[in-house]
Amino acid sequence: MATPHRIAVIGGGPGGLYAAALLKRLDPGRELTVWERNAPDDTFGFGVVLSDETLGGIEHADPAVYAALQAEFVRWDDIDIVHRDRRHTSGGHGFAALGRRRLLEILHERCRGLGVELRFRTEAPPAAELATAYDLVVAADGVHSLTREAHADVFRPSLTTHRCRYIWLAADFAFDAFRFEIAETEHGVMQLHGYPYSRDPDASTVIVEMREEVWEAAGFAELDEHESTERCAKIFADALGGRPLRGNKSAWINFRTVVNDRWSHGNTVLLGDAAHTAHFSIGSGTKLAVEDALALAACLQEQPDIPGALAAYETERRPVVASTQRAARASLEWFEHLPDHLDQPPRQFAFNLLTRSRRVTHDNLRLRDAGFTRAVERDFGCPEGTPPMFTPFRLRDLTLRNRVVVSPMDMYSAVDGVPGDFHLVHLGARALGGAGLVMTEMVCVSERGRITPGCAGLYTAEQADAWRRVTDFVHAQAPGTAIGVQLGHSGRKGSTRLMWEGIDDPLPDGNWPLDAASPLPYKPGSQTPRELSRAGLTDIREQFVAAARRADRAGFDLLELHCAHGYLLSGFLSPLTNHRTDAYGGALPGRLRFPLEVFDAIREVWPAGKPMTVRISATDWADGGTTADDAVEIARAFAAHGADAIDVSTGQVVSDERPAYGRSYQTPYADRIRNRTGIPVITVGAVSSWDDVNSLLLAGRADLCALARPHLYDPHWTLHAAAEQGYAGPGVSWPVQYRAGSRRPQTGRTDAPKPRLTLGG
Repeated sequence: MATPHRIAVIGGGPGGLYAAALLKRLDPGRELTVWERNAPDDTFGFGVVLSDETLGGIEHADPAVYAALQAEFVRWDDIDIVHRDRRHTSGGHGFAALGRRRLLEILHERCRGLGVELRFRTEAPPAAELATAYDLVVAADGVHSLTREAHADVFRPSLTTHRCRYIWLAADFAFDAFRFEIAETEHGVMQLHGYPYSRDPDASTVIVEMREEVWEAAGFAELDEHESTERCAKIFADALGGRPLRGNKSAWINFRTVVNDRWSHGNTVLLGDAAHTAHFSIGSGTKLAVEDALALAACLQEQPDIPGALAAYETERRPVVASTQRAARASLEWFEHLPDHLDQPPRQFAFNLLTRSRRVTHDNLRLRDAGFTRAVERDFGCPEGTPPMFTPFRLRDLTLRNRVVVSPMDMYSAVDGVPGDFHLVHLGARALGGAGLVMTEMVCVSERGRITPGCAGLYTAEQADAWRRVTDFVHAQAPGTAIGVQLGHSGRKGSTRLMWEGIDDPLPDGNWPLDAASPLPYKPGSQTPRELSRAGLTDIREQFVAAARRADRAGFDLLELHCAHGYLLSGFLSPLTNHRTDAYGGALPGRLRFPLEVFDAIREVWPAGKPMTVRISATDWADGGTTADDAVEIARAFAAHGADAIDVSTGQVVSDERPAYGRSYQTPYADRIRNRTGIPVITVGAVSSWDDVNSLLLAGRADLCALARPHLYDPHWTLHAAAEQGYAGPGVSWPVQYRAGSRRPQTGRTDAPKPRLTLGG
């Protein structure tokens, strides 16, 4: 057990106080000192929301604090969403809140009772100075942490300031639900987040938030606290019942996300907002800080020394915090782009808001509030007992029986561009697995347009005949499943090794020349491509046309043009890879010119009743590259030329990209395109569960969901999704040979995890 005897805590907020109380309780002989620059009754903000999970940890670790909190909590289950004078209520959510000042009083009393020294109105000495006199320094000094700043070279913080301004206010009445209300003003969209935190006397927290440009247009920059409070009360008079709002040293601020590469430095450790922040729209920073305190106390109890304890604390908390921050980022960005969703039907808008962070899902919400969820399903068009993913979707003359797409995945297993037995088994198995649409890998339009020697093609009659063997199998053995082909050209990313031999690395020998928008190598050591001339552009356009004709003769139901991931056509779209000065470069209309010419030429020969889609990279994840707004305009351009849907991916355009990976991380880009333009979209990228698919569809963020790796793990992913949801309708069909396995196998029980930290009364 790590046994620090003298412990200094910088910051007397809930996280610092609770850490002090726990550490003192674990070892009453310890000397604990807390420094807090403010007075005991000073606080900012009003109410604090804690989850049942956090409360469970407090109950096991400190029953006395838990009992005191229980006596103060306001509890409620409902969320009200008011949008264009329509209120929709969803129940079963389970919230608990209390006043921040009362929370601090409870923690002050507990610390004093345990013998913790509290030094109010006192600036803490620098952490470096404390670290020489104390065994452990807990830096809980908030979002503006001086400790973090003083040791930035070690903690390596990253601070991101976001686009909305918000202000914390209070109302002297208690909302009867967590309330979200949208105000569409002459200056732009504003939103209210409100929840009760006291019943004696009645009081609610009210947060008003809006985009920076709306805040400026509305004149809030010129208003003082009192004037801002009055203006907000007037804007949201209906929600407040005409009652006033009050502030508490309230100011308009931009939320900042704090991330640190390290959380400890010697015997100093960051806790709470000093280490990390998460947007208030998914919960409170207090919740994370209290959970940090619980984990830190437990690790000090379990580990043999302080360095080991601090390493274990960070190892335990970092993935939890990262997951919370991803959810918070998704929620924050949803509110930043709130205007994109305002024209949704009111109930779908409410469902979209509830599931914005992906912490609440369709299946989860069905358990919480079956009536509300069923109403959303009916509005969507789900027959009774039919999950959203098993509703049909039409593109021209092609009706997909469900919304699941097997995403294009390069297999690098063709010989001279000819797909063989592997492709038949690979694609055939996934067609038998129940997806509505199975896509080939990127099929190259020329030998020179291959990524690797193992890439499949459609530039010879032999290749077309081999593909016909695959499509015939799918149509005969998996009736109801469509098969699509993705056509592309490698551009500057060609002539490389097979993926498992060194992805994007040049071949050791036998390289072929590359073509691109501009003579820029993909990465250091890559081959420099040739800049295409007008004649070269014409040749490649005709290669796409010839491949499209072969694809039709091969029996494909849908054709997708690959304009993503840094391959040839993507290389024209991105300003990072297109430095041309002719009509095919410059501003976005010029960069779109060649991809649109290729699309138009293919559309002219592709049968009118068969759909065409386009895959794009909606961001390059790099400064100066394609932006989300560019992606909307790219989608509009392809739709104007006849694209039936946009397959929205991201990145892989430049080698120094910095993607923000996470669950369904590319869906916000698809969402933005769909809801700004009305164009059908396919979302792809870390969509892995049928619950995610149902949630994204029902929220109106996508029309189809493409899954790649889940189909590598389980070729029958869609069939199993149907079985797990108890669905046996027309949206999926088990092959007769497999029907004996159409029920989910029984599994053994699993035990629930034990509480993280348990101390006696």
